[in-house]
Amino acid sequence: MNLRTFPKLFIASILILFVSATSFAQTATLTVNQDSKITQLLNLKKGLEKDNKLSDGYTIQLYYGELDKANQILSKYRGSFSHWPASIGYETPNFKVWAGNFSTRIEAERALIEIQKSFSSAFILKPERRK
Repeated sequence: MNLRTFPKLFIASILILFVSATSFAQTATLTVNQDSKITQLLNLKKGLEKDNKLSDGYTIQLYYGELDKANQILSKYRGSFSHWPASIGYETPNFKVWAGNFSTRIEAERALIEIQKSFSSAFILKPERRK
């Protein structure tokens, strides 16, 4: 074999190897049939989690009392702290303002330090889930 033909033969064999590998490659398509209600359920779940309705974690209670005062506290809180969600709940005969949705106690304690600068009576609680 001539030394000059060896590089040409080597390059040609590499090219043939690549061409044959791509010609035998598999291609596939995947079709997913998803119920349209799945998206609605996911959005509903996100909304409930945002409003502290599904949490097994911790929250911070800012106020417990009359509705007018609860609305004032909620407005003041939302004006100062936008990164933790807040909501008003009702427990006969009073309204309560809860802030945050924390999965661990340490997260809640860190937030409480910041929140107590504006709401000195705030405290951490672990709400009971209703079954």
